[in-house]
Amino acid sequence: MDFDFNLIATPFRMQPGLSRLAPGRAPQLTALDPGSPLHAEKLRVWQSGQSRLCVPGFDPAAAQESIAEQAALDGCGAALAAGAPLELAFEEDLAILDGSDGTLPWLCVCTPSHWAPEQKIGRSFAQVHAPVADNANLIAAAQQLVRLATAGDRWQRHVWTISPSARFDQHPLRHPRQPWPAGDDPAALAQASFLRVERQTFFPVGRGTRQAVFTIRVQLQPLVLAVDTRAKAARLHDSLASMSEAVAAYKGLAPARAGLLRWLARQASDAPA
Repeated sequence: MDFDFNLIATPFRMQPGLSRLAPGRAPQLTALDPGSPLHAEKLRVWQSGQSRLCVPGFDPAAAQESIAEQAALDGCGAALAAGAPLELAFEEDLAILDGSDGTLPWLCVCTPSHWAPEQKIGRSFAQVHAPVADNANLIAAAQQLVRLATAGDRWQRHVWTISPSARFDQHPLRHPRQPWPAGDDPAALAQASFLRVERQTFFPVGRGTRQAVFTIRVQLQPLVLAVDTRAKAARLHDSLASMSEAVAAYKGLAPARAGLLRWLARQASDAPA
C-alpha cells in the first residue's frame, strides 16, 4: 500500500482536506492488474451491469475523452486502448462532477465504501454528503468545493478507515457489513482487521465544459502489516481516539474502537521505530 501515514489527521475531523496537484507530477489513474483481487471484484460488478449510472440526456463523451488523455499522461492507457472498459482498465472508480449545477450526472463505480451509487446519481454535492456524520464543514463548503474542483485545477484528498472486511466492493445492498470478531482480545481483533484507504482526485474535463472527473482509488492492507512502526501506530491511535462517537458509528468502528486502541497503544510502544 503506497499510503503516507502523515496524511492521517490528528485530531480526526470530517473536512474536505483538498490539496492542489501540479499537472503531471502525481498520477491520477492507476493501471488495474488483471490478476488482482480488485480486478476480480470489479469484473463481477461490471458483468452484473451495475457499475454505470447516467442521468437521462447527459453525454459523458467529453469526460471519457479526458479520462483517456489522463491515462496516456499517467502511462496506464494500454488496457483502455486495447478495448477494456473503464471499469477494468483502472484501479480507480470514476464520476463526473458538473460545475454548472454541482451534481454528479455520471458514475462508473464498482467498489463503493458502504454507499449506493444509485442513490447518489444526479444529486448535488451537499445531498451526496448529507448522510455523513459530523458533516457541517463539508456541507458549509459544498459550493466552494464544487467551484474549486471544476475550475480547471487538479486536487486530491485521502480518507481512511479500519474494516473487518477484505472486500473492495462494499455496496450496502450487495454486501451487508462484515461483523467484527467476537471476544475482547486486541491482538485477535487486529489480525482480523484491514486498513482501508481512499485517494480521491479531481482533474478537468475541459472541452468547453465546467466538468471535472472525480477518481476514487481504494487500497486495502491487513492492519498488522500496515502498522509496522511505532510512529504509524501512534498516529493511527491518536486519530482513532479523537474520532467523535457519531463518526465512529458512521464508519462502523464503534464496536471495535476500544480493542483497536488497546492494540495500537501496545504497538506504539513495542513496534520497531
